[in-house]
Amino acid sequence: MLTDPTDPDRVLVEVSDLDGDHDLVLRYGDALRRVVTWAREYLCRPHPELGRKGPVCPFAQTALDRGTFFLAVRPGRPSAEEVAELLAGYRSWFQRLVSPPRVSPQFRTILVLLPDALVEVVDAAQRALKPEYVEAGLMIGEFYPGPPPKPGLWNADFRPLSSPVPLLAIRQMVATDLPFLKDDPRQAAAYAERFGDRSRAAIAAARGR
Repeated sequence: MLTDPTDPDRVLVEVSDLDGDHDLVLRYGDALRRVVTWAREYLCRPHPELGRKGPVCPFAQTALDRGTFFLAVRPGRPSAEEVAELLAGYRSWFQRLVSPPRVSPQFRTILVLLPDALVEVVDAAQRALKPEYVEAGLMIGEFYPGPPPKPGLWNADFRPLSSPVPLLAIRQMVATDLPFLKDDPRQAAAYAERFGDRSRAAIAAARGR
């Protein structure tokens, strides 16, 4: 269990903590374990409807293996504004976390579980937060049962953002994220500024989709 040095009430659960007796694990262990199982059995594996080879998420397995897969829980029915305020603290902490030696930051993630939140609130918070996250070199994604209506990149009929518990996921932006950003001029500009010359090939590939 990690505690934010700037806020002792803000904690991150590590996968190894799920066998412990911390109050957070005792109260929300079922939801936390369901998400870890989902990560292992869905994110880390190929899916027949994905439309490409490889696991659904190419980074999740390494994050789990190297101890850079973190979870948090926000119970209750927060508003979108309350979720945005909560995520601001986790975003700041994410940027201060240090990965283990020889583990790239792209393999670090924080999943903030919102087990009682309305999916409309999760969607609204993600939309509100995404521009600032992108400008900070981060991505924030929404996952929940249903699933969210966003189509997959390689199969428009696939809905890849399904999870057993509503959550928002924070991770590092990577060069292959352009398709998620190219339709918004502000976000595309932030991407191009961050990746420089490398963005040219990605932009060309995205335009060819």
